[in-house]
Amino acid sequence: MKLTDIHIRDPFILAENGTYYLYGTRGATAWGTAVGIDVYTSCDLETWSDPREVFSAPKDREWNAHMWAPEVHKYNGAYYMFVTFNDPVNATYILRSESPEGPFSMHSEGPVTPKDWVCLDGTFYLENGRPYIVFCHEWVQIKNGKIYACELSADLKKAVGEPFHILTASEHPKVRPIREDAYVTDGPFMFRSSDGKLSMIWSSFAENGYLEAVMCSENGIKGPWKHSPDLLFEQDGGHGMIFRTFEGDLKFICHQPNSFPNERPVIVDIEERNGIPARKSR
Repeated sequence: MKLTDIHIRDPFILAENGTYYLYGTRGATAWGTAVGIDVYTSCDLETWSDPREVFSAPKDREWNAHMWAPEVHKYNGAYYMFVTFNDPVNATYILRSESPEGPFSMHSEGPVTPKDWVCLDGTFYLENGRPYIVFCHEWVQIKNGKIYACELSADLKKAVGEPFHILTASEHPKVRPIREDAYVTDGPFMFRSSDGKLSMIWSSFAENGYLEAVMCSENGIKGPWKHSPDLLFEQDGGHGMIFRTFEGDLKFICHQPNSFPNERPVIVDIEERNGIPARKSR
């Protein structure tokens, strides 16, 4: 099948051993109870396999939760999925497998985002051997969405230390509220350029719909951070990530448009411009 046949949101690609593994939020159940997470595989980013379930809802108890924004990262020889469940409120959990094709099972000791916060879209970042989760503190609880980071234990079982602030949605000059004083943060993803510069891409809303914005840090995850004036994507698409092909080309994938049931994965050529990810010049 082609990407246009795949109905997912929040796409994420792991490039591993000559195969591209595509994960995402099942489009059909994105706004209701979800019972599984799939992977699609490809060797060329053009033709994709049928979906194969890599995680299934627990069968030993009642399950009524969403499953949002699965990401799979290789760490210490295993594969870890960061995924949001609203069980009973939105929080990010970490699953583990010996293979990118699963099956994945629960690994963390419950959620790794703060207990009393409504959080989603946790992503993994490793700096100087220390693992971190970067995540959204959701606008539904605090109105003006924020992005935080927190160090994780070396075995990725739990958070250690206190979360620290990276950004507040309304600070970006192009971001607009989705309703009065309500600003969204979605889908952070960390990118280290070839010259060592650290960027974070994240999504929110502007006048023309969903977008992908960029922040930059000169000194690693603890900043200081500043907004890039240029958007990475602004055609009603977002919640994306960056990966390199096996040929070394830099790609950005997101879902577009941001409306049910039309959202599909879209892959865009990008480049490093002064160490910052940007749409590739024609």
